[in-house]
Amino acid sequence: MIHEESIALLARRIRSASAISVLTGSGVSAASGVPTFRGEEGLWKSYSPQELATPEAFERNPKLVWEWYDWRRGLISKCRPNAAHEVLALWSRRYPKFTLITQNVDGLHERAGTENVIRFHGSIWEVFCRDRCPSSPERWLDETVPLGKIPPSCPYCGGLIRPGVVWFGEGIDSEVLRESTAALDCDVFMTVGTAAVVYPAAGLVDAAHRKGAFTAEINLEPTPASGAVDLSIQGPAEVILHSVEALL
Repeated sequence: MIHEESIALLARRIRSASAISVLTGSGVSAASGVPTFRGEEGLWKSYSPQELATPEAFERNPKLVWEWYDWRRGLISKCRPNAAHEVLALWSRRYPKFTLITQNVDGLHERAGTENVIRFHGSIWEVFCRDRCPSSPERWLDETVPLGKIPPSCPYCGGLIRPGVVWFGEGIDSEVLRESTAALDCDVFMTVGTAAVVYPAAGLVDAAHRKGAFTAEINLEPTPASGAVDLSIQGPAEVILHSVEALL
């Protein structure tokens, strides 16, 4: 057993909680084979995500940006939810007041059957009209892999569509912020597989702690938030969450 006492403490806290909120990051999807957004493996054709995931990059070269997203969608389409996704999905159905806030855009939480998911940074499987033409929905699902045309066109006006994700330099949707803020009123707030460096998501655990929640962190290595949470457990998300579930 890894960190037996810490895992037992977290299980007890979850068992006695009336409301549970979880914030997840890329570490949850690592065991599924989803490429990480940061680091050397995040590079594509010598471009970093910071060079491609911006409104300016899209305006400058939408074909290049969509080639990158088409490549990412192709990789993610072959990935399957792992034990971490499955445990969180189980908890979402078991506990009536369970909220999952994910920074991931891969859709694996939803594929695992997780309920009450807040997509903090959007979804790679959703698109919307770049010009927000009046005929189109606010956004819609498009799981085509590979895309037939790059860059893809809006079926409503013929203009460009763009991925339904939050890019560098863009703000978080106001409704997503409202729902995430509401989720801070909980008994247990956990961060799983996130380095706690990207704001405003990184500030959620501290805000929950100030509101009186028991805060726990599960991550492969210590993060900037490790010293501020009530409990920090280092290890793979799929292993730690499976161990916690075994005690529940």
